[in-house]
Amino acid sequence: MTAQRELDRIDREILRKLQADATASLAEIADAVGLTPTPCWKRIRRLERNGVITGRVALLDPAKVGLPVSVFVAVETADHSGPWLERFAATVSAMPEVMEVWRMSGDVDYLLRVVVPDIAAYDAFYRRLIASVPLRNVTSRFAMERVKAATALPI
Repeated sequence: MTAQRELDRIDREILRKLQADATASLAEIADAVGLTPTPCWKRIRRLERNGVITGRVALLDPAKVGLPVSVFVAVETADHSGPWLERFAATVSAMPEVMEVWRMSGDVDYLLRVVVPDIAAYDAFYRRLIASVPLRNVTSRFAMERVKAATALPI
């Protein structure tokens, strides 16, 4: 059975509350979902154990911490072997500028979301990337404006 099917109405309410504000107290969450703190805590712990809740973080404004440039990097490769993928995954995982990596279908093999302070920093990142693993093509698209940024899943 999938995690989606295991979630009841109260679990979903707890998750919506945590997605909106992970700093909410247990008492606030319990009150919002109509439980007392102990059964609410047990549900939260179960959701963590089952991997539904994977972490709790503070979300930062990239520009206010000196990383105003977002770049979407499309990567094409001629090599789809296991060893190449392991090397690529290790390379991009070790690069702190890389926020997300997605394996794609279609004409692009991987899509990376990269944050950097400026174009020079992106150029340095790009040079490290292409020197680290063989790639067929790398296309960079610089974001002009973030229109929407959501972290809460629509559950």
